[in-house]
Amino acid sequence: MAPKSKVELYAAIRRDCRAGLSKRAVMRKYGIGHPTVQNALESVWPRPRKELPPRPTRLDPYKPVIDEMLRVDLDAPRKQRHTAKRVFDRLLEEYQAHDLSYGMVRDYVAVRRGEIWAAAGRGPVEAFVPQSHRPGVEAEVDFGDVTVHLAGPSGGLLPVQLPPVVFGQGGAPDLRLVRSGGVLRRPRPRSQRPGRLCG
Repeated sequence: MAPKSKVELYAAIRRDCRAGLSKRAVMRKYGIGHPTVQNALESVWPRPRKELPPRPTRLDPYKPVIDEMLRVDLDAPRKQRHTAKRVFDRLLEEYQAHDLSYGMVRDYVAVRRGEIWAAAGRGPVEAFVPQSHRPGVEAEVDFGDVTVHLAGPSGGLLPVQLPPVVFGQGGAPDLRLVRSGGVLRRPRPRSQRPGRLCG
């Protein structure tokens, strides 16, 4: 079976070379070149891919113009701001940018508008509501269907109603308390007593 990833390929190459196969035989076996075999023998991990510079696009000459339009919008009333359609129309009218498509302009404006507003300090505010759970005052319970595979002579599947389940280290479900994060109870295959949380 052929290796699925480059790490598995490198491991297979090293294993075959240690077993006594020549480099040429390994190259034929996996359909690879000499540099790949040499790299696999030198290092356990494949070298990271070389990052290519961004490809130039037809939009590049117009990006400063679009950015300036979006900067002017910082002080404009909401209804007078440039939409992507209006930016595209202005490029066609004022700069004869007939080699651009609306999709190119729309995608650039969608990303760049947020960046410009964030750089000006007017971006969306990241907010959160802190939750505090005082003991004995409130409780949260969500119920959901969980299918539990019971080991036994019948070996059937049994649908069971349980509170939210978080899988623990051993793969067995742990039911956790909201406030403390402690384990409430761990269901067992032979458990016959219903669990109860009081107050």
